[in-house]
Amino acid sequence: MKAGVLGTGHYAPEKILTNKDLEKIVDTTDEWIRTRTGIEERRIASDDENTSDMALKAAEDALKEADLTAEELDLILVATVTPDQPFPTVSCILQEKLGATKAAAMDISAACAGFMYGMITAKQFIESGDYKHILIVGAEKLSKITDWEDRNTCVLFGDGAGAAVMGPVSDGKGVLSFELGADGSGGKHLAQQDEHIIMNGREVFKFAVRQMPESSVKVVEKAGLAKEDVDYLIPHQANIRIMEAARQRLGIDESKMAVNVNHYGNTSAASIPIALSEAVKKGKINDNDLVVLVGFGGGLTWGAVALRWGKIT
Repeated sequence: MKAGVLGTGHYAPEKILTNKDLEKIVDTTDEWIRTRTGIEERRIASDDENTSDMALKAAEDALKEADLTAEELDLILVATVTPDQPFPTVSCILQEKLGATKAAAMDISAACAGFMYGMITAKQFIESGDYKHILIVGAEKLSKITDWEDRNTCVLFGDGAGAAVMGPVSDGKGVLSFELGADGSGGKHLAQQDEHIIMNGREVFKFAVRQMPESSVKVVEKAGLAKEDVDYLIPHQANIRIMEAARQRLGIDESKMAVNVNHYGNTSAASIPIALSEAVKKGKINDNDLVVLVGFGGGLTWGAVALRWGKIT
C-alpha cells in the first residue's frame, strides 16, 4: 500500500498588503523588496480571523476535491507556528469545526517545513494500514507575530492555509521517497523572540540555498530516478533567489516550477500546500507526473518529498 494525495485545497485572506503599502509603514521600497525577494504583495488575515478559520476553508476545499466527508477522516495533522492559542491545538479546533468525529488530531511545529513533516507522518500511518484517510493542513497567521517596524522581516511574511488529503493509491504512485532533517544549532537565526519573528537573513539565506537544492536532488536519487524525470517542482515560497537555486540544480525549465511568492509572500507551513493546490487546480500537475516538494524553515528544519502523482487506477 502506497500513500498519495487524494485532494488539495487552499485559502488566502481577502486583505492584500502591497509593497507600496509597506513603503508608508517602514523605510523600504517596492523595487528593493521585489529585486531581493520576488514578493509584490501578501495576504493579511483580519483581526477576528484565526489560524483555525483559515485551516477550515482549506480543509473543506481539499475534502471536496478528494470526494470525502469529514467523518471519513482518521487523523488530522495541522502544521503551524501560529496557533489560535497554546491549547487546544488548531487540529482539535479544526476537528470540531469540520465535524470529523472519528479523527485523532495533533499539531506539528516545524515552521516552514511543517507540511513536509506532516506528509511523511501521514505516510507512515497509511502505509502501515492503521489509518486510511489523513488530512494535513499548513496554516499560518504570521501577521500576528510580525514586527511591523522591522523592515528586514515585515516585508517577507503573509497569512494563509493549504491542505491535502492523503490516502492509499495504486502501486507506483504516491510518495516515492523523502528526506527530513533538522539543525538545532541554527535555530537562533530564525526564531520567535518577545512575541515577534527575528531573523538573521544572511545566515538563513546561506543555509537555504545549500539545503533546498541538495534535498531536491537527494529525494530524486532516493527514488531511483534522474533529475530529467522531474515534471514539476514545488519549493517553499520564501525567496525567488532560493527557489531558483533549487530549480537550476534540478535543471528544469522555469515553467515547471511553482511560483506564487509574488502574491502571497512567505506563509511558512502554508506555503507548499497553497502552491500545490494552485498547481493542481490550474492543471499544471497531471496523472503520473513526478512532483518534488521541498522546504526549509525555523528550527532549523528541512524536508523534501518525491511524489508520483495519481490515485487508484
